[in-house]
Amino acid sequence: MTVRYPITGGTATAIASCVEEGVRRGVLVPGDALPSVRALAEELSVSPATVAAAYQRLRDRGIVVTAGRHGTRVRPVTPIATGRAVRPLPLPAGVRDLSDGEPDPALLPDLAPVLRHVADAFAAGETPLRYADAGPLPELIDHARTRLPELPDGAEYTLVSGALDGIDRLLGARLRPGDRVAVEDPGWGALLHLIAALGLVPVSMPVDDEGPLPDGVRAAVAAGARAAVITTRAQNPTGAAVSAARARELRPLLRDVFVIEDDHAGELAAVPSHPVAGGAHWAFVRSASKPYGPDLRCAVIAGDAETVSRVAGRARLGPGWVSGLLQRTLLGLWQDPAAQRTVARAGRVYDERRSALVEALRRRGVAASGRTGINVWVPVPDETGAVTALRDAGWAVVPGHVYRTVTGPGIRITVATLRPDEVEPLAEAVAAAVLPSPAAVLR
Repeated sequence: MTVRYPITGGTATAIASCVEEGVRRGVLVPGDALPSVRALAEELSVSPATVAAAYQRLRDRGIVVTAGRHGTRVRPVTPIATGRAVRPLPLPAGVRDLSDGEPDPALLPDLAPVLRHVADAFAAGETPLRYADAGPLPELIDHARTRLPELPDGAEYTLVSGALDGIDRLLGARLRPGDRVAVEDPGWGALLHLIAALGLVPVSMPVDDEGPLPDGVRAAVAAGARAAVITTRAQNPTGAAVSAARARELRPLLRDVFVIEDDHAGELAAVPSHPVAGGAHWAFVRSASKPYGPDLRCAVIAGDAETVSRVAGRARLGPGWVSGLLQRTLLGLWQDPAAQRTVARAGRVYDERRSALVEALRRRGVAASGRTGINVWVPVPDETGAVTALRDAGWAVVPGHVYRTVTGPGIRITVATLRPDEVEPLAEAVAAAVLPSPAAVLR
């Protein structure tokens, strides 16, 4: 249903600004439909071309999306800070939340010993970074090189505030609005929102357990993709991990494409990383958020000299640098044997929880993906029906439309905090929600 928000303006700029104000004020909310181009043109006494240009500007900024017969709607996530607090809807009492995608807080390293060590260093006379000498700590970059032996020896390194910040800066360093970007399908929902906000055009790359399918990559490159974002391990939402064989297949296909590899799981992943980049311009991003905690806003970027120089130079003109306090904390965690044992244990626990659910679903005839990481992807015939049925049974999961562009429907289940005693009841509820009932089969 078209929202009854009074859109005004006599130019494309004014119309677009009015819609943006509605989103900022929270009057227009995600999913709200805007009037058709022809209807709004008649209402405002302007040409359809003027309204079409306004809608195009809004699409380029990632504020609206055009969905064929469903018309033009406000995107689920927009690059606009609203006056209305954006919080998840509260779950009904008794519903177990397996939707958040967060690591288990109980499996994160204890930061207190490392923070005390950092504080002691400052008390002993070590000074914080200054404007004049700020940037990545040389000792942290040196240590990062030793933790990424699979990357080329000549790679350059820098530091950013998390994986998504790094991908944002990398795309901005080499692409312009309107360029096409190959993305995993299903893939990371936050990345899809970022691509829309940058005015870029996503091109689907279907994935299986070993990463993007070669035929899908060929099609994306043929469709004009100038860049590709690929998750090396623990792909969100499917748990895919690029195998050595798949990496060998993909490298020649991506030789002329700017490849960004996202290794957000890092030390949590039980399988090795197999980089796929083989061209002149490439980047590899490893975040500290999943192994060490989301609030530790540090991610290492490695890549070719030109790309990394652009990212580091642009950062100096904006935020300047990632806090030296955070850098020293991350370096301390990397060097702390107790923290490394905690991360290794967390990886084993996540593997056990994920494998237990995938196996329980398999025994019930439910196909599921979850080779690595903290999520399990279940293809379903009807996302809304499956999510509703599971919520009624006491389980909250995420509908797959958040993650996909053209691939079929599914649901994502986060297993990070899943207890052993919950595996069988959850698998039974999923099977009941997604498999046809005996009565339906008989009909």
